[in-house]
Amino acid sequence: MHLEPDETMSIQRTTDGIETAAERLMQARHLIVDLDGTLIREDEPLAGAVELLALFCDRYVIVSNNSTHTAGGVARRLARMGLKVAPERVVLAGEETVAFMNREHPRARILPIASAALQRHALSSGCTLVRTDAEFVLLGLDPHFNSARLGLVANQLHRGARLVATNGDDNHPGPGGSLVPETGALLAAVVAASGVRPWRVIGKPGPLLFEEGLRRLRAAPATTLVIGDNPATDALGAVRLGMSCLLVGGAPDADAPTLAALLRARAASVALERKHVEGLAQGLHRAVVV
Repeated sequence: MHLEPDETMSIQRTTDGIETAAERLMQARHLIVDLDGTLIREDEPLAGAVELLALFCDRYVIVSNNSTHTAGGVARRLARMGLKVAPERVVLAGEETVAFMNREHPRARILPIASAALQRHALSSGCTLVRTDAEFVLLGLDPHFNSARLGLVANQLHRGARLVATNGDDNHPGPGGSLVPETGALLAAVVAASGVRPWRVIGKPGPLLFEEGLRRLRAAPATTLVIGDNPATDALGAVRLGMSCLLVGGAPDADAPTLAALLRARAASVALERKHVEGLAQGLHRAVVV
């Protein structure tokens, strides 16, 4: 995803060290956490993921620009990695795009360029899916995207259909430092072929996914912490809604290199605070005795 200059300026941030990040984690009442690059990398859980979710127990949701899977599919995938997450704790760009279309355009004719799982979800949700004479093109991460599908989309847009993209991410982190192409890469091809810009992009940094996460948590932005790895989606989206954000990973402006390091710093802060309280209690006791 490419940011305009004013957006880049709005997320300029300073990091005060991992100790300060740990303090912010301690103060958070609710958590919105990213998936790819934060909790997992493709089919590998990242260090600290299990412990972070256990720490927040029923006070977290996962908010992801994933448009390939359903929440149930993600929950089953995470379970295979040792992460037990209920489907209702998973907010995905693909499913939220379908919900947006049903809410705003319930009887629209939609050409889906998306995974089989997302298409099945759209059908079961009541969407009218078509191959011709579309009013909207719903673009997600289609694993079978090719030149024929590109031509189909370009011509539907040329005839007047509006383009709705699940998200604008160009890629997400894969194993061993690799990159996995994302919906934004397909979106760039569609825009180049058709000359049509997207009418709506639903995912982060837009507000819809974050707002749905807050709704499910019954939480206020001021008491909710966002943890992610991408300043252009996680940090910008959080800032726009008045939420605090911590970034993990190897980026220069990351608050911590990993979730595990962040949690170690939190544990050290808790121990230090406990020692301080015990010291105060001992001093008070001595004063009373004297």
